Amino acid sequence: MKTLICTTPGQFDYGEREMPSPAPDHAIIKIKRIGICGTDLHAFEGTQPFFAYPRVLGHELAGELVSFDNAPGFTAGEAVTFIPYFNCGTCIACRSGKPNCCTNIRVCGVHIDGGMAEYLSVPSYSLVHGQGLSMDALALVEPLAIGAHGVRRAGVEPGEFVLVIGAGPIGLGIMEFARIAGANVIAMDINEGRLNFCKDKLKVAYTINAKTADIIEELKRITNNDMPTVVIDATGSQQAINNGFQYMSHGARYVLVGLQKGELVVSHPEFHKREATLMSSRNATRQDFEHVIAAMKSGEVDPTTYITHRVDFGQVKDEFGGWLDPANGVIKAMVSIG
Repeated sequence: MKTLICTTPGQFDYGEREMPSPAPDHAIIKIKRIGICGTDLHAFEGTQPFFAYPRVLGHELAGELVSFDNAPGFTAGEAVTFIPYFNCGTCIACRSGKPNCCTNIRVCGVHIDGGMAEYLSVPSYSLVHGQGLSMDALALVEPLAIGAHGVRRAGVEPGEFVLVIGAGPIGLGIMEFARIAGANVIAMDINEGRLNFCKDKLKVAYTINAKTADIIEELKRITNNDMPTVVIDATGSQQAINNGFQYMSHGARYVLVGLQKGELVVSHPEFHKREATLMSSRNATRQDFEHVIAAMKSGEVDPTTYITHRVDFGQVKDEFGGWLDPANGVIKAMVSIG
């Protein structure tokens, strides 16, 4: 089968590999769609933590179920996606109902080879029914689930002001599910095009350009001097994450969805006097996947909104580098295969 391998930072090569063989408690999926995410882009750049080369990227996937073992309720030929965070089932996190942060986690396309291939074998327990959604929609469930999980971690309540820093695909998903939770969403980014996307496509009422605005004054104006009660970072930028501590109200929660390699720098007195809460949000759970699928089926989320670029599998090597350039206006690139 044809496979695309990230051999070193900045380099892709197509190759041929053996098709996966049926295995106990595993399923084989014929891949139909591959969404390109920030993890893939960072891996290509060489800035992704927890990463080693060479690696087959790709974990935002949808396809046709070819064969399976021990997957009750599934049918060969049905459209599926899957939860790409493979967990051990026995560690403290798994026993506590948090398989998304399993101590022995293997994320598809990060720790192990992913889905930039014609076929992929996955653990049967990870399968998710397509429920009549299109292949495009199914490939977008995973990134939106990350946003939904971040909002759930924050415990967003109706009427709260929620500041989302970073208007990339993950940040946009956070905005969507904060809105669904009843929040007043504030989008912040340095890319005016993405902020316009938030206003025009997602109907976000408040946007702030972090390059040109007096951020704290704008936040005071929007929140009637209260400041946001929830701040969620989706940038993966060390500077943006450290700056985010300034934007919290007293009693606020700060959730880090974005990931970077450096250290957090925070004024302890400023953080302490707010009695603020800091938490991370890693991956997503089946509950989040089901929440996203339900939102898509009800029309609360339109997955096609996000897809700005489409290519065939054979074009990925040539096109991938261009998706890193903000001038190209990429929100979500979607790859068709098979």
